[in-house]
Amino acid sequence: MVLWELFHTFFIMGFISFGGGYAMIPFIEAAVSEYGWMSAERLTNMIAVAGMSPGPIATNSAILVGYAAAGISGAIISAIATMLPPMILVVTVAALLIKLHDHPIVKSIFYGLKPIVTSLIIFAAIRFAQSNHLLTRSITFRSISLAAIFGLSLFALVKLRMHPIFVIILSGIAGVTLYS
Repeated sequence: MVLWELFHTFFIMGFISFGGGYAMIPFIEAAVSEYGWMSAERLTNMIAVAGMSPGPIATNSAILVGYAAAGISGAIISAIATMLPPMILVVTVAALLIKLHDHPIVKSIFYGLKPIVTSLIIFAAIRFAQSNHLLTRSITFRSISLAAIFGLSLFALVKLRMHPIFVIILSGIAGVTLYS
């Protein structure tokens, strides 16, 4: 039953999630909560690991969730279910776009999808901030330090154009320093 739930969930997500793996995170979070595969805190940690690991975050997250829910078979089923829909869609859309890529309606559709993809990514970031107690009403050392790490990381990525791997390493060092 769990294997079917994993396959069905990630297969449907693969078809309805536009904008890449980060846009899938709200859907993954809802499914994990609905089926009780793990706690929100554990999911947040797994998605952090999936984001730092090589490969697409959606597939990495699905594999980690599948493994947590049903072991190796859950990981395999979740990976296949996550990769199959995009593969079907890419092959189908590629065949159509070769013929229709300059059509005004096709251009308009893609232009219209950009805001929803952006909002899904922002929503995922807000949910992560909430689950990590970054957005709290009380001001504590923890909330201030988390906000500082966030702000400095964003500054390093956007303004200093630091490579994300360096920002991840520095953020990890800050976490060890502040919270050990």
